[in-house]
Amino acid sequence: MSSWAPTKYKTTNWSAYNDSLKRRGSLSIWFDPEMVWVPPPSGRRGRQQSFSDAAIQACLTLKVLFGMPLRQTTGFVKSLLRLIGLDWSVPDFSTLCRRQKTLNVSLPYRGGTGPLNLLIDSTGIKAEGEGEWNARKHGGPKRRIWRKIHIGIDEETLEVRAVEVTSSNVGDAPMLPELLYQIPADQTIGSVTADGAYDTRKCHDVIAARNAHAVIPPRKNAKPWKPTSAGAIARNEAVNASRYLGRAIWRRWSGYHRRSRVETKMHCVKLLGQSLMARDFDRQVAEIQIRVAALNKYTALGIPVTEVVG
Repeated sequence: MSSWAPTKYKTTNWSAYNDSLKRRGSLSIWFDPEMVWVPPPSGRRGRQQSFSDAAIQACLTLKVLFGMPLRQTTGFVKSLLRLIGLDWSVPDFSTLCRRQKTLNVSLPYRGGTGPLNLLIDSTGIKAEGEGEWNARKHGGPKRRIWRKIHIGIDEETLEVRAVEVTSSNVGDAPMLPELLYQIPADQTIGSVTADGAYDTRKCHDVIAARNAHAVIPPRKNAKPWKPTSAGAIARNEAVNASRYLGRAIWRRWSGYHRRSRVETKMHCVKLLGQSLMARDFDRQVAEIQIRVAALNKYTALGIPVTEVVG
């Protein structure tokens, strides 16, 4: 029996992808001269806002990318606008801090061709507490707080289409319906791929309600459900196919291996920082959403196109 050999891939658009990697280092991609920096009058009583949500998000994006405090962020943005030639005022650090708590972060995405194939996963990120080395070396406080990030990405474009942030005691399965609710109702969803933690009745029913195909491995020793809903029927078919083909062949046949792409995207989120700078929950949610928006901006500049070699 021959030994297993890893699959080799070749990047076919290396020239275009190389240019996109260079453009990721440009600071000008975060500022559009046509951006609405000062919002129009809202028509409501009281003082009007001096800066739009897009202006606050642009400042906080630079804060996240470079890991700067709020005061340094204001100085950095001011000098950058002067170099670009834009005569815009810059919000002070107290305005950025206050607006971050209620900021409605916009997630830019291009969208692919055809139905959306959604890949879903979750991971944890540190919000408070000393690092593992410091706690072991100096006996720091053992109390650590973690947040869970739940995301769904487009398999074709690798853009994040849905994101939720919860505390560490919230499971994965209850958040899948919340992620699907963020996808517009008029958009067709082809499939939803997730790991065995999402093998629940509610998850399968919500996926079936969107006329999508669930690619979720049944749990070990899984028993068929009563076929009382479309989601239960689809899940029973996966159980029977897994028993007949075997779990390894079923995963290859169903395309379950595609889920590794969302794990790679989780790694990219943590490349922007292994812990959160914000201290209250609402600001932490905005910080994670800003990270995701920045990654979508990078992805829109270009991604590698690979093919199997040999």
